[in-house]
Amino acid sequence: MNCNRNQRLVASKIVAPKIITAGCLVIGCALLLSSCQQRLPEEPSLGSAYAGPATLNLRKDLSSRSAAMTTVQHGEELQILETRRRFVRVRTAEGAQGWTDANLLLSAQQMENLKQLSTHAATLPSEGSATVAEALNVHTEPARLSPSFFQIAENGSVEVVGHSVAPRQAPPAKGIGVARTNLAAKKARPRQSKTALRISPPPPAGPPANWEQLSRPRLTDLPGYVAPAPAAAAPTDDWSLIRTREGNAGWVLSRMLFMSVPDEIAQYAEGHRITAYLALGDVKDGDRVKHNWLWTTAAPGNKCCEFDSFRVFVWSTKRHHYETAYVERNVSGFYPVQVAQVPGNQENGFSVVAQDKDGKLYKRTYAFTGYHVRLISKEPFTPVVETEDAPKISTAPAAAPATVKPSAWESLTARAKQLWRRGADR
Repeated sequence: MNCNRNQRLVASKIVAPKIITAGCLVIGCALLLSSCQQRLPEEPSLGSAYAGPATLNLRKDLSSRSAAMTTVQHGEELQILETRRRFVRVRTAEGAQGWTDANLLLSAQQMENLKQLSTHAATLPSEGSATVAEALNVHTEPARLSPSFFQIAENGSVEVVGHSVAPRQAPPAKGIGVARTNLAAKKARPRQSKTALRISPPPPAGPPANWEQLSRPRLTDLPGYVAPAPAAAAPTDDWSLIRTREGNAGWVLSRMLFMSVPDEIAQYAEGHRITAYLALGDVKDGDRVKHNWLWTTAAPGNKCCEFDSFRVFVWSTKRHHYETAYVERNVSGFYPVQVAQVPGNQENGFSVVAQDKDGKLYKRTYAFTGYHVRLISKEPFTPVVETEDAPKISTAPAAAPATVKPSAWESLTARAKQLWRRGADR
């Protein structure tokens, strides 16, 4: 028994130091590896960009079917590590990496433009509220390929403040502009000087004197020649600049918006698109309170302006329905359409911007009292000037800022048309 006990003590004295030594070696290696990992430098960045959509998936590979490594929100800054054609590999602030389409990223200048767009839209008058029947993407620019940075919920309400017409296939503005890294730079080969004697060729002879006769017959000289039809115009889209209650602004397709005018007057649109509407005062009919309305409409296919007609509706307390007090068609009208305070009138007037026969824009102000609508002033209008960076309001006065009053003949003609339309509506 004592012999066995002594053997165990000797074995324990031999094995224990070995185990301790092996454990120390393992711990030392682990600490060494962790310190090496910490010292590894980060992959250098080629530049920075910002997430454009409301949510952007960063994927493991270039394929859109590859697994999403992480998700970033609109406006988050990303470091660009590599580019392959239109795809880029980026790194988030937390260190996560993934691939995405470069068209979905915004540069610092584009982010600044987006902020300026919201600031600019906050200063524009509302042309009326509109709703959406289903969720609608809001874009940074009036282009289908531009990033959509937030979405209007189904039955959501926004304010329309601007309008633009853009080609349907219009590419978005220049993006992040990072140089590709997967293309090897070609080394310039040193030019070898040639000592051989160079003989310059003689100058070419000029065309013969009868070169026009020699070029006949041409295609247009052949019998039965029919000139090709002119190329069809490129399709375009109508875009509306909208503003939300939270102060966000962006571009949406106009055909997806439905102006929130009462159904009692919306039924008179006759297939035209309502582009703006304003309330022009209240009318009390018994226990009900009704509004008088001004609206502007655009015929299908109209691309030259914001509206081509405007109309004033008044509530009749005798017939208890809306009637037309004034209508003007075949105009080239533009935003803004605004309520105007007219001194001495019980109700508000309104103003519209329209192109006159001389091709210039004028702001027309109308006085509105009961059924009577008359033009009281016409003054030159300076439109909004849009730059490549951001839209800005031009504060420069027009060449003739003085008010131009309509002539007696214009006032008499407008009055006669108004009386004739009143009689036709009744």
